[in-house]
Amino acid sequence: MWRLVYASSEGEIVVSKAMRPRYRYLAVKVDSQQLLEERDIIEAVWKAVAQLFGEYGASQIGFFLVKYDKQSKQAILRCSLKALPMVKASIASVTKMKEKPAAFHTLKISGTLKALLGKMSNC
Repeated sequence: MWRLVYASSEGEIVVSKAMRPRYRYLAVKVDSQQLLEERDIIEAVWKAVAQLFGEYGASQIGFFLVKYDKQSKQAILRCSLKALPMVKASIASVTKMKEKPAAFHTLKISGTLKALLGKMSNC
């Protein structure tokens, strides 16, 4: 049985599986002529979300850069399930990174990192 346990002043609080946050993993290709760092990817996504949805929208996405491969220019992003449409719209709106033309292309979306890596190895 799966259990999520939080410690509090009253002791341990057990949270059911249905109450834990749900995430989606996105595999994206970065189309850019320049060499980019992980920090550049993070900044571009945050800027795009803030520009389209404001600070409140940015606070809802639960964004995290899981992995970035500089040679293949592919990244794996994690976001909350509820914010998936916002993240997809935001990364599609990116046109510049470091003042040079750039774009994100979504390759695959999955509910688990293991499944996403499996889908990516089959391509």
